[in-house]
Amino acid sequence: MFRQFSRRHFAKLAGLSALGMAAGPAKSEDGNAKPAADPHAPANFPNGFLWGTATSAYQIEGAVSEDGRGPSIWDTFSHTPGKIADHSNADRANDHYHRYKEDVRLIKDLGVKAYRFSIAWPRVFPNGTGAPNPKGLDFYDRLLDELLANGIEPFATLYHWDLPQSLQDRFGGWQSSDTSKAFADYAGYVAGRLSDRVKSFFTVNEVGRFVNFGYGYGIDAPGLKLPEAVLNQVHHNVALGHGLAVQAIRAKGRAGTKVGPAENIAACLPAIDTPENVRAAEIATRELNASFLNVILEGKYTDEFLAYTGKDAPKYTAEELKIIASPVDFVGLNIYAPQFYVVANDRAPGFKVLPFPDSFPHMKSEWLRIGPETAYWVPRIAAKIWNIDTIYISENGTSGTDKPAADGKVYDLDRIMYLRNYLTQLQRATSEGVPVRGYFLWSLMDNFEWIFGFEQRFGLYRVDFDTLARSPKLSVSFYRDVIAKNAISA
Repeated sequence: MFRQFSRRHFAKLAGLSALGMAAGPAKSEDGNAKPAADPHAPANFPNGFLWGTATSAYQIEGAVSEDGRGPSIWDTFSHTPGKIADHSNADRANDHYHRYKEDVRLIKDLGVKAYRFSIAWPRVFPNGTGAPNPKGLDFYDRLLDELLANGIEPFATLYHWDLPQSLQDRFGGWQSSDTSKAFADYAGYVAGRLSDRVKSFFTVNEVGRFVNFGYGYGIDAPGLKLPEAVLNQVHHNVALGHGLAVQAIRAKGRAGTKVGPAENIAACLPAIDTPENVRAAEIATRELNASFLNVILEGKYTDEFLAYTGKDAPKYTAEELKIIASPVDFVGLNIYAPQFYVVANDRAPGFKVLPFPDSFPHMKSEWLRIGPETAYWVPRIAAKIWNIDTIYISENGTSGTDKPAADGKVYDLDRIMYLRNYLTQLQRATSEGVPVRGYFLWSLMDNFEWIFGFEQRFGLYRVDFDTLARSPKLSVSFYRDVIAKNAISA
């Protein structure tokens, strides 16, 4: 089971010119040879480009029973036999709850200027609704003060899958719009308390993963396999929760507080770069993201989506669509692997999804196919079809083998290869004016990787889960160099 499904997968479906080489190396004014410039190399990242890293609460915090925190659906799910590949849970995880100062030093040592983390809803409202826990935001107060003291800008995610178990028990979780309303109340409360220091909030993270895997396939918490009509309604309720949260943050947060979603967009790429295939990829992106990104950015479900879902389409009102389409300040795109390569098709809806050959390369995680051009096409297409003017790559990274060498160090050349190629393509996009304003590398350190437990390691820093010692992998030096140069060197 664990090989078939992944944390990010869902749904159904250059060098020198010949002339430069012949001419030989150029000479500097002092007569020394210097490398000829690659005329095809993209420019540096834009001035002010925001470099960051990311984590989530359940994956690193631990302390699941401290200071009034209530249980989440992932606490329940991870303690259910057979659900986690290595039979672990995140009761302790990285113990970030107690070691946050040490972890902020790791962030600072990277040279990044931003940190994306999530707030645990059950810490703030242990039962999901009702009176807030007096100690619920104390940890985040301490974390924010530590980040700001070290010159690191906090970006807070309000929902990264840890739904209070009480809401699942009372309402069926996101099956009910009561949960959408509870989420808005929680979002407004947090914004009212923290927007003096948090200037940017992500509402929900990876709807495409937690809805389909949690409510459709039974793979993630809460482990349900709902009929198609109910699953589509869950999608709608999450989109409604997002819209209500945007409104609550506008009402309760300080003036100028910014808000947007973070979605594992269905990444649709042209198999061959021709105008016809690029247009097909644009159509596919809109249609295969119809149940969340498209409805919040256009304020409507596409005709193709409604025709395809038919009697199973979600039930909604015109007023709900207006709420869902509440204007956002940015869009976060979580980008890992190409999910769909498409070509143009004369038949509606205008694209054809191609099958992946068995030989297509992948990283340690079998789902994580290597397609660096994903980092170019996805933000370019999204910006065009939805007229987005601010995009953050809210997650990108890879798992690796990450076994220490004889000297005890981790030489994660596979991760460096992956990052170098993806960031080169992202640099290509920004050099062409695609409005990507920042990048959050997933993840700061190894952590609890959901259904895979601690088996899959995505971190820049290695964590010994016996001692909880953190140690830098070689990729720390690589990422630090990229940030210092604000570029991927040719």
